Amino acid sequence: MALKLEDYAIIGDTNTAALVGRDGSIDWLCLPRFDSSAVFSRLLGDKNHGFFRIAPRSSPLEGEPLLSSRRRYRHDTLVLETEFDLPGGSVRITDCMAMGNGFPQLLRLAECTSGSVEMRMDLVIRFSYGQITPWVRRVSGLLTAIAGPDAVSLWTPLETQGEGMSTVAEFNLSRGQSVPFVLNWYPSHESPPKPFNANYGVEETAQWWADWSSLASIPDNKYRDHIMRSLITLKALTYSKTGGIVAAPTTSLPESLGGERNWDYRYCWLRDATLTLSSLMTAGYYEEAIEWRDWLLRAVAGDPKDIQIMYGPAGERDLRELTLDYLPGYENSKPVRIGNAAAGQLQLDVYGEVIGALHEARRGRSDHYKEGWDLELSLLDYLESGWREPDEGIWEVRGPKRHLTHSKVMTWVAMDRAVKNTEQFHLEGPADKWRQLRDRIHAEVCEKGFDADRGTFTQYYGSESLDASTLLIPLVGFLPPNDKRVLGTIEAIQKELTHEGFVLRYSTDTDRGIDGLSGREGAFLACSFWLADNLELAGRHEEAQSMFERLLGVSNDVGLLSEEYDPAYKRLVGNFPQAFSHVALVNTAAGLEKEGFIPGVNHADRIAGVKIPTSHQHRGRAALGHNRHPILQYSLRRHHK
Repeated sequence: MALKLEDYAIIGDTNTAALVGRDGSIDWLCLPRFDSSAVFSRLLGDKNHGFFRIAPRSSPLEGEPLLSSRRRYRHDTLVLETEFDLPGGSVRITDCMAMGNGFPQLLRLAECTSGSVEMRMDLVIRFSYGQITPWVRRVSGLLTAIAGPDAVSLWTPLETQGEGMSTVAEFNLSRGQSVPFVLNWYPSHESPPKPFNANYGVEETAQWWADWSSLASIPDNKYRDHIMRSLITLKALTYSKTGGIVAAPTTSLPESLGGERNWDYRYCWLRDATLTLSSLMTAGYYEEAIEWRDWLLRAVAGDPKDIQIMYGPAGERDLRELTLDYLPGYENSKPVRIGNAAAGQLQLDVYGEVIGALHEARRGRSDHYKEGWDLELSLLDYLESGWREPDEGIWEVRGPKRHLTHSKVMTWVAMDRAVKNTEQFHLEGPADKWRQLRDRIHAEVCEKGFDADRGTFTQYYGSESLDASTLLIPLVGFLPPNDKRVLGTIEAIQKELTHEGFVLRYSTDTDRGIDGLSGREGAFLACSFWLADNLELAGRHEEAQSMFERLLGVSNDVGLLSEEYDPAYKRLVGNFPQAFSHVALVNTAAGLEKEGFIPGVNHADRIAGVKIPTSHQHRGRAALGHNRHPILQYSLRRHHK
């Protein structure tokens, strides 16, 4: 059975990622990339679906009882260290994935730090999400496992043996001794990679991440470590071959334990990727922004009306959804899904997020100001009439289309940033027409998306329901943060959508919510960060800081957040780790801590698109450490289905 989500940490190579449990077991790993089939699927099933554990023999029948354990990332890296203490000694397991090594390569190192410890390795390889048992044999000192197009090899100096369709090894470590394990994926028609020095690989990987982290331009305040860990996590979710950014490395981790809101997030949502690169730009990582922009131009090429809300890591459009009935699901949460049918939905907010992100990229790198403008013109041309259509919106509801308030606000953002592009960068376009559309959309939202009797914006036109996405209204500059309609929305959401200090996306108290699915769900973490942003902008700093620190308190011991938090069970739920949650953390931390912000430009103005003086613009990484640049364009996420 899988562990609680809090008990996992992520390692990765910017092509794929693994979840490592605090018990020393890798329970999830897709190879060779994020959206490939998993070779270790215990996370969604049991030990028969694949895992890779290295740990002390800790049961009373097998060895000494475990006294304690702890783990940490090496400072500002994605190299994980897990330590186990037993009466006879202590051992450290170091885990990482080698960077830039061609095919994925998992490095594990077991080292005794004191005394003597009896150890055990268990390796259960199951291709195709736990369904296929491979042909295992030993070739030139390597253990190889092959099935269809996939192959995995394991190199270790230990003698291994077969045991019940698995590979095991038992060994003793004394102080100063260490044993390496190198697991490689490779195409089954090719020869396996040669043995690799794991000690060297770990140090080289640690140096790669340390070098990347050293380029960050962020304030050195009390939230610095939380911001840096979030940035590293966001980088880990970047598919380096193309510049695409996945929402999470997992699929079907439930939003409600035992429920059916289980979705595949191993794809590149335009919305999520846009916000991720916005947070990376906040810290000065403009190369990632340029790579994402190039990925975007390739992925959405074609008729703008055919734009998808998500794509595969390389820009794939066919993300058809399947269910894997043979997997029991995380804590019996079914169905287990691969693929995502929401790819075919209409979500108008995506247009605003894409155009807004490209605008922000120009503000940070004015030498690239013309890039992507042709794409934006085609998107804007579609929106001239398309903005009037109902859509499925940010939460990807699988029900009737509606005129969702947030979606309309983001079409306003598209027109607003288009006008600013003509004003600030002198790009050519029908600015007067865009101004008129911007004003028309604004007036309609204020008339039809606002409940004057209750003094709050609502989920969709004519609705009485609330939606946390309306908290983004001041964050994107649609209205000032002290506007009475904004303040009324904050108050309503605090009263009706806040549960035990955390904000729900929308009410799921009815038998079947707006998404057409039954059952409750956890609090969507990004929504709580948005409320903290609103409180800060409204001058309620102590309340905002209290909420932010409450949110930091639900991150796990290595600083990771999932999509949602269940206040009833006090557990993280939803896919893990979640880019959207970490994006929101970075943005809120920047808003609460004024150090590093642009003098004379407040948070709402930055978000709304106030021009940054040239003296404060980044000029790529050469300027890092000299100019600090806060989040500039803020919006939101999606999900459901």
